[in-house]
Amino acid sequence: MKKTLLAATAATALMASAAHSQNIGVSMALFDDNFLTVLRNGMIDMAAGMDGVTLQVEDAQNDVARQLDQINNFVASGVDAIIVNPVDTSATVAMSNAAASAGVPLVYVNRQPINVDELPENQAFVASNEIESGTLAAFEACKLLRAEGKGDGANIYIMMGELSNQAAIQRTKDFDDVIGMDMCNFMNVIDRQTANWSRDEAGNLMTNWLSSGDQFDAVLSNNDEMALGAIQAMKAAGISMEDVIVTGIDATQDALAAMQAGDLNVTVFQNAAGQGAGALDAALALAAGETVASKVYVPFELVTPDNVGDFLSAN
Repeated sequence: MKKTLLAATAATALMASAAHSQNIGVSMALFDDNFLTVLRNGMIDMAAGMDGVTLQVEDAQNDVARQLDQINNFVASGVDAIIVNPVDTSATVAMSNAAASAGVPLVYVNRQPINVDELPENQAFVASNEIESGTLAAFEACKLLRAEGKGDGANIYIMMGELSNQAAIQRTKDFDDVIGMDMCNFMNVIDRQTANWSRDEAGNLMTNWLSSGDQFDAVLSNNDEMALGAIQAMKAAGISMEDVIVTGIDATQDALAAMQAGDLNVTVFQNAAGQGAGALDAALALAAGETVASKVYVPFELVTPDNVGDFLSAN
C-alpha cells in the first residue's frame, strides 16, 4: 500500500544510522489500541531492519503527566530524538518546550499537536490529513443513503472520539461540513456523543440510543473501534445491519472483517505502519541535522465492500 514519506530524507537517515548508533525514545499515548499497535509496530519493524538504530518505546497509559515525564526522562538519558503520539493534543506545547530547550529533535505522530503551526525547527508532525478522513466517510454515507431512496430525510447518530483529541474534533467537523452540503443536507443528526475511541463505550452508548426508541438510518463514527461497538449493540438488539449504514475510520483488521461480513459499510484507510515508519524516518533525519518538512502527510483512502480486498493486509 502507499507509504508517502520523505524519500530523500529516509535515505539520509539510513546513512546517518550506519555512521553511528542512534537511540530514539518513543512515547505512545497507549498500547491498548489496535490502530496505535500497528503504528508502533511499523516503527519497531523498520528499526529492526536498520543497523545501529535502537528504540526505547514507552506506554503513557493515556496519562498526560506520565507522558511528559517520559519525554523529560528521554531528554535526561541523552536520546538522539524523540517520537510522541500525544495523549492530549492540547498539552503538546510543554512537550515541545521540554525537547527544544535540550536541543533534542522531536516528531509528533498521528495526532496533531495544538502547536503544529509553531513547531521549532527541529520538530515535525507525521500523520494523515484529517480533513480527508471524515469527509470521505460522511460523503460515502450520504451517497449510500441517497441510493436507498432516503434523500428526503435520514436520521443519523454521530459517535465522537476523545473530545480533547484534534482528530476527533476535525473528523466531527468533516461530518458536519458534508451534512451542510446541498447534496447531503437531508441528513439529520439526532444525537452526538463521545465514546472515547472505545468499542466497549460505543456499545454502551449505542444501547442507550436504542433504548430511546428513536428511528435512525445511519451511525457515523470517528473511528472503527466505535463503529464496531455500535454494530455489536445493534446486532444484540436484533437489528439487521442491512437496514443501517455504519461508517468508521482507520481500516483496522477487525473493521475489514466486519465489512466482509456485511456489517460495516464504509471505512477509511489510514496507513498506520506508514505513519510509524515515516515518524522514524523524520526523527533519524532530524537527529542527523537534516531539514525535514514540519508537516508530512500520508494520504487517506476510502474503503468500501467493492475494494476491501485491496486493504486486507494493509493495517
